[in-house]
Amino acid sequence: MGRLNYHHLYYFWQVARGVNLTETAQRLHVSQSALSAQIKQLEQSMQVQLFQRQGRRLVLTDSGYQTLKYAEDIFSRGEELEQLLLNGMQSQHSPLRIGTLATMSRNFIESFIAPLLGNPASRYSLFSMTQTALLNALAAHQLDLVLSNIAVQGNDSQLWQCRLLARQPVAVIGPPGKAAGNALPAYQQQRWVLPPVQSPVRTAFDALAAQYQLQPEVIAEADDMAMLRLLARDSGALTVMPAVVVKDELNSGRLQQYLTLPEVHENFYIITTQRELVHPQLQHLLHAFS
Repeated sequence: MGRLNYHHLYYFWQVARGVNLTETAQRLHVSQSALSAQIKQLEQSMQVQLFQRQGRRLVLTDSGYQTLKYAEDIFSRGEELEQLLLNGMQSQHSPLRIGTLATMSRNFIESFIAPLLGNPASRYSLFSMTQTALLNALAAHQLDLVLSNIAVQGNDSQLWQCRLLARQPVAVIGPPGKAAGNALPAYQQQRWVLPPVQSPVRTAFDALAAQYQLQPEVIAEADDMAMLRLLARDSGALTVMPAVVVKDELNSGRLQQYLTLPEVHENFYIITTQRELVHPQLQHLLHAFS
């Protein structure tokens, strides 16, 4: 242990994550030569080569790759400890910090936190961000969990824990009085507002439309569930989405659920990271939703 300088290891960790000495040196407010010297001292003290050059790029050696995995664990735990010391020990009354994907259904989010709404002792904070911002905040221990409809896979440098929370069937939804039927051909003459072509729901809908030779007249697209909800309510066109997104409009009769699309679902995930300290309300919340 006496041979391992954690200051040098920290500099290695920063360079290994960016693999660009100039940018890393600027971010750490040190000179590039000083940064290189710190890493060289680490290599000499441990008698290993951590990087090798390929042109202008630094590439991790096998030893560097193994060192990076340990450094990720060491310094992510350090960030967790820093948050613990700054904010105090987690307690039942400390806020549960929930990050949500900005384009997700607000109704689904509310259904997930329903156990918190009914508990006067619960404290929680909601943050709406992009997927990348959510994962960065989760890795920095600024969030306790993330709700998203985009799955994420872990890797050796970041062990995400991604769990399928719910699968909501997707239906054709629109204003009352539209042509109703049990197959898509019945909707041949309708106008549509749809998710964008890159979304899984749109991909599945387009495949079904091609199967039934439906050529939908798409008048608008929106990747935000809240906006798609408004368009479905006010445009007079049909859309495809989980019924939970527009449950209030369905209950009031402003919108009507028509055909449920076969084998088409919107998946919702909860994403966390491996931690020694887990917020006491998190397991209760997951158990209540399962």
